[in-house]
Formats: sequence, C-alpha cells, structure tokens
Amino acid sequence: MDIQQLKQTATQVRRDIVRMVHAFQSGHPGGSLGCTEYMVALYFHIMKHNPDFKMDGVGEDIFFLSNGHISPVFYSVLARSGYFPTSELATFRKINSRLQGHPTTHEGLPGVRIASGSLGQGLSVAAGAALSKKLNNDDRIVYSLHGDGELQEGQNWEAIMFAAHHKIDNLISTIDVNGQQIDGPTNKVMSLGSLRDKFEAFGWHVMEIEKGNDMQAVVDGLEAAKAQTGNGNPICILMHTNMGSGVSFMEGTHEWHGIAPSDAQLEQALKELPVTGLGDY
Repeated sequence: MDIQQLKQTATQVRRDIVRMVHAFQSGHPGGSLGCTEYMVALYFHIMKHNPDFKMDGVGEDIFFLSNGHISPVFYSVLARSGYFPTSELATFRKINSRLQGHPTTHEGLPGVRIASGSLGQGLSVAAGAALSKKLNNDDRIVYSLHGDGELQEGQNWEAIMFAAHHKIDNLISTIDVNGQQIDGPTNKVMSLGSLRDKFEAFGWHVMEIEKGNDMQAVVDGLEAAKAQTGNGNPICILMHTNMGSGVSFMEGTHEWHGIAPSDAQLEQALKELPVTGLGDY
C-alpha cells in the first residue's frame, strides 16, 4: 500500500476499534488508537507475512503483541489483512468468541502466536523466536510491540540483556512511548527515566520515531530499523504516540486506557473518523 492507502486503512481500523469496544462496553481503546499507524504500517507495508497462517512462521516475518490489552487494533488489522473475516470483529469479547479481551491461542485465531496481556512477557518470547530463526538460517525478522508502562515489569530487562548477549540482530522491538498507563502518567506511577540510555546500556541499537501517529514517519522509521538488522545488535524503536489518537476527546489521557464510549461518544468519534471505502464490519 502507498501512504494514502495506509492512511485510509488506519481510519477504518480506528472505526473498528471504537465500534468493537462500544458494542461490548468493555476494552482498551486508548492504546489501540495510539498504535494504529504502527500496526497498519507493519501489516500492510513492512512485514513479509502470510494470512494462510502457520504457527511456526518459517520463512516469514512474525509479530508478537506484548501489551495484549490493545487487542482491538490487533484484531482489526489481522481481519483487514485477510487472516479471518471482518464480520468476526462483531464477536469481540463475547462468550465463546475467538476475539477475547486479551489475545489467546487455544481458540486457534489465525495470526495469534502467544497469549498476551500478562504484561512483561512478550519480549522474552520474541527474543526466543528471533534466536530460533537465526539458528535455523531463516533470514526473516521478528517484530514486537510493548507499552512504556509495561517496562516497569522486571522480566523485560532479563530479556533485553539476553537478546544483546546473544546478538539477536533480527529482532525489532518497538516501545509505545505515550507516557500513560492505567493508573496515570508513567512519570507519576513509576518513572522510566531515559529509555534510550537504558537500552543502549544493555547493548541495543536504539532508534526513535518522534511522530508515531504520522504514517510517513512510522513507515520511514520501520524501514530504517530494517536496514539496521544483521549488524550484531537487537534494535529498539522508541515510538512517541498520543494515547487515543484520532478521537479528540480520548487523546492524551490515561482515562481512556480501559473504558468504553457511550452511545453519544461513539457517535462523536465516528464523526471524527470519516467513512472509508473499506466499509464497516
């Protein structure tokens, strides 16, 4: 897809997100909206992947969502890129649905390789998968996404140390730096300090996407990260986003981390997200 097509897809994904969370009156719209450009760029432009899903991912790029609470954006992007019918988005969080609040594997949803949402675990899995690819001479890339507040979990730093020690240079881990988490701003809950200094001290190559809700900036940043693979160091992208991006009253606040819009709020959100040619589910 070109940039305009990616932008249109991002608008449709945002429409999916707010409708999904509203329909069941449960879910996490803020971070989902903030990471929409990243997820759309990854699945529709950057990764070599196959909707004819095979769990081992041999010969293709693979992605792990560590901050699994932003499942609405993940499900929308998977459906819109052909992993399962978009009509299934209407089952979000319902009993016996494959689209639970946090991604799981026992329902067999195509595109989901790990259960996630128990924060802090995704980087360990991503590092292991990337190392496996290196050992098997599979030259594809492993991508992962993490919340900034999630880095308060100690397991991340063991994985960060492991990846650098083993020179896992086919791993691109992106941190959604929005400065918000469920209980408030990250700098008030538990300050993260300089993430750049921390990752560099652990032996990672660090890059930044300053405008994480600008599609061109995200595409350029991911392409630049790909160009750095194979150089002996795992890669960290610090991607600065605005929680709730695209819906004015949800932007920039932790208050929309995990609540659903009312009927009136959904109507307002959809007015701000123009109807696209892709069509609602």
